[in-house]
Amino acid sequence: MSRLTKTHVSPGAPGSGTFRRTLGLRAVAATAALPLLLTACGGTDDGVAEDGTWAPTQAIEITAPAATGGGWDTLARTSARLLEEEGLVDHSPQVVNKPGAGGAIGWGYIANNAGDPHKLFVTSPPILLVPMAGDSDHDHNDFTPIARLATDYMVYLVAADSDIETFADLAGQVESGDLSVGGGSGPGSMDHVALAGALQAAGADATQANYIPFDGGGEALTSLLGGHVDAAVVGVGEALGMLESGDLRAVGVSSAERLDAVAEVPTLVEQDVDFTFDIWRGVMGPADLTEEQIAYHETLFADLMETEAWKEESARLGWTDAYQDSEEFGTFLDDTRGEFAEILTEVGLQ
Repeated sequence: MSRLTKTHVSPGAPGSGTFRRTLGLRAVAATAALPLLLTACGGTDDGVAEDGTWAPTQAIEITAPAATGGGWDTLARTSARLLEEEGLVDHSPQVVNKPGAGGAIGWGYIANNAGDPHKLFVTSPPILLVPMAGDSDHDHNDFTPIARLATDYMVYLVAADSDIETFADLAGQVESGDLSVGGGSGPGSMDHVALAGALQAAGADATQANYIPFDGGGEALTSLLGGHVDAAVVGVGEALGMLESGDLRAVGVSSAERLDAVAEVPTLVEQDVDFTFDIWRGVMGPADLTEEQIAYHETLFADLMETEAWKEESARLGWTDAYQDSEEFGTFLDDTRGEFAEILTEVGLQ
């Protein structure tokens, strides 16, 4: 049996499970002279206060670079709703969907708004994988990391009446070419990598997988429900509704241990498939944000994650908190890109 284990967040990873605030020295150094300047000029209307801090002057817009119903959309809408309900912002955040090209349409929209601190977007592994496949004009270096928030996991799904009972059953049918598997990201991106890695670890030829890309996990699930594909691989949080209703059934989850949100679903590891894959989820902004603007946003999301409402929603969606501030998140993105390059080579996708 081929053995492939890649886990991108561990309990000891920087920022995992605890909130780390490292804003002080950077923000102070960047703004030490600003209060005097503002006082001399009578202040400004760009959100910078006399003490040198920054705050939004209008509603924050959070872009989900995919259609409604998927993981990006869920994170954007959950964050926007809770920021307002918990009174953490003065203006109600707005969510916009910019689907297409595996996220590249949304990234292009943000890239065209460089320097605008009122525009953010939610992100996950495709911000690294899609550019690596040559399918985006922008990569993570074209944007400003704000904060990593949470970790989700992949779930492997079939129709409720499918004769597939285990991941080994699914792997066998995929390798024979008799099974199509839908995913919410493009070829060579997150869902495809999670499928290919698991298949290889199960001893199957991952290159034989008939992977069908959709514009977000919501569309992949709808396609599976409608019988247009035979199986699907998406984030746990995306699939919970259809699992709870009994419309779909899961044959494996990519976490190292069972998740409370889908406690009845066995892990791949339990099924002798030595593969784990986590979906880190975070927030980024356009290029050219100031230190004060970055400090505001990363602290805002850290404060959000400390609320009981966030903790309850995270538990319901199967998310694990994994906060990192802007600097830590940027380092994490650089390091993880290298890990993904190794995985893509091992499963024949690069």
